[in-house]
Amino acid sequence: MGPAVFAMKSAQGLGLPAEVRAGLFDMDGVLTKTAVVHAAAWKQMFDEFLRAREGNGFRPFDVVLDYEQYVDGKPRHDGVRDYLTARGISLSDGSPSDDPSQVTNFGLGNRKDVFLHEIIAKQGVEVYDGSVQYLKAARSAGLGRVVVSSSANTKEVLDATGLSDLVEGRVDGHTLVEYNLRGKPAPDSFLAGARLAGVAPGQAAVFEDSLAGVEAGLNGGFGFVVGVDRVGHRAALLETGANVVVTDLAELIGVRR
Repeated sequence: MGPAVFAMKSAQGLGLPAEVRAGLFDMDGVLTKTAVVHAAAWKQMFDEFLRAREGNGFRPFDVVLDYEQYVDGKPRHDGVRDYLTARGISLSDGSPSDDPSQVTNFGLGNRKDVFLHEIIAKQGVEVYDGSVQYLKAARSAGLGRVVVSSSANTKEVLDATGLSDLVEGRVDGHTLVEYNLRGKPAPDSFLAGARLAGVAPGQAAVFEDSLAGVEAGLNGGFGFVVGVDRVGHRAALLETGANVVVTDLAELIGVRR
């Protein structure tokens, strides 16, 4: 994972401090409209598992509250573990190669991924127009652009949406496994993104919609953290450590700090 070299002209006009040289962008919920698709896949997997375990009287997975608190922004097996722990359920971790039928944290995470692919195949993937505008403005300004996502499907989604042409590198679920990086809220993946961009953490801005991702930006000592509020949790993003919160990245274009 060698560093890229980005010729930065100016972060001014992008809503970022002048010292920022690269942007580290989460994908789901920041660049693409896949957060709701992920939430639906998580619900399908957890509800199926809990119904089989507890019967029809089980408490279903909440696609807003449970998704945000326990799984959003995290590697799949961490999300499984954290949510089930909150439900008083403890499973073996298993291994990343576990079959989706296996009742382990990795197995259930892989089952969620099967559901995700099925939903995407039916519905496709949309991008946020404002995010495309921002990436184009950042490219024109010479700001480095790296996608940092815990999803193992990052490359496929970027290719399918055409966003691959607007970014210069990615850190994804495969990177986390290959380099044994901790998932968000640990800062490891964003720190890897900064190394890929060839900048110090203080020269990078983190763009995140999840509380775990914003916390990772805070924990890593990054130069600026942009919270992206798609679901009405502006206050929580600010409390967690975002320097600024927007509902769309296009709001930052033309802003000078």
